[in-house]
Amino acid sequence: MGGHEIGRDSMRIREITGLLPENPGLYPELSAYKNLDFYASLYGVPEGRRRENIRRMLEMVGLWNKRDEPVGTFSKGMQQKIAIVRAMIHEPQVLFLDEPTASLSPDAAKVVREFILELKRERRTIFLCTHNLYEAERLCDRVAILNTRLLAIGSPAELGRRFGRARTEVLLERLNKRIADAVKRLRTVRSVEVDGSRLLVETDDPDTANPSIVEAIVRAGGRIKYVTRPPNVLEEVYLKLVGKDEER
Repeated sequence: MGGHEIGRDSMRIREITGLLPENPGLYPELSAYKNLDFYASLYGVPEGRRRENIRRMLEMVGLWNKRDEPVGTFSKGMQQKIAIVRAMIHEPQVLFLDEPTASLSPDAAKVVREFILELKRERRTIFLCTHNLYEAERLCDRVAILNTRLLAIGSPAELGRRFGRARTEVLLERLNKRIADAVKRLRTVRSVEVDGSRLLVETDDPDTANPSIVEAIVRAGGRIKYVTRPPNVLEEVYLKLVGKDEER
């Protein structure tokens, strides 16, 4: 891990690794600042660097003004933010996050996701354990789907192509039978679902088929509002793979 051999370089591996466990494990009677300062000192972070990191990261998660308050008085979401900062306080190369946005409000979860994306831009290796498949699809370069064993691994796009249905969603101002039939006649189209003013079009390769789909709709008199990939592709893949695995 990080160029070090597991079993031989365990102390060095601990130094370059950060962990957010399911339970935050903070000292409730200590302030947010003292919690972070204590854990940073355990990792041997110099005092000046500790001050810089604590301020920068608390400001990033919106809790700098709460730095002197005991974490035992914080909400669960606020404690989760402090725990994430603690995992990062020594600037590790490898970071393990277990359900980092669990129990957070939507705005707090957004802050945490943006924090994770910033860490990605710093080229850190992040292992994200989550049941939030939308979050995994948005944040992860590669996704491993587990059900007591490894079922599949790949980028969200790769998993979608291999195990999901390659679909395109088209929203129109008005949808009629003529437009739907024009799309169904295309050789690259496998199936078409109509949902109000939406078309869900399944193809073998959306990147190749989408220009023809758009052209057919326009020629049939349709006015397109947008063309996109349906959300929750990973959810579809997960349910398919886990369902098959449990049938074994």
